[in-house]
Amino acid sequence: MQHDAHTHHDHTAHSGHSGHSGKVSWSMAAKATLHCLTGCAIGEVLGMVIGTALGWGNVQTMILAIVLAFFFGYALTLRGVLTAGVDFGTALKVALAADTLSITVMEIIDNGVLALWPGAMDAHLSEPFFWIVLAIALAAAFVITTPVNKWMIGRGKGHAVVHQYHH
Repeated sequence: MQHDAHTHHDHTAHSGHSGHSGKVSWSMAAKATLHCLTGCAIGEVLGMVIGTALGWGNVQTMILAIVLAFFFGYALTLRGVLTAGVDFGTALKVALAADTLSITVMEIIDNGVLALWPGAMDAHLSEPFFWIVLAIALAAAFVITTPVNKWMIGRGKGHAVVHQYHH
């Protein structure tokens, strides 16, 4: 019993602010957001390319893009945590805890911009207009998600959980 209590105490000590003392820089939050943005952008673009190639409509293509955005967002975090020697089950829990809120906010913003921007959903992948609106949508998602990540990291959540595996 004493061993279990000791193990729990150690875990609690590491899951706190991960050495951030509650003070999180905007740079740290931006790096975490950029990490999520990379996975989201890969998934979004790949989903749109696949959906377009298959002749799917906007809704089906957007759903595929969102699913792939989550997949690649989680995959990038998994890769980093697995490299630290953590087992897959633990790494998956870390990725889910670190990225779910961030990717969700990012996807709501970037897909919301695409859905609400007049003509964006009807633009073809070969048109510069589509890519310009997508870039604006991703930039808006980055700007809005960065404070979310800053708040989460400051509370020992989100990418603060990932950072303990990078030491």
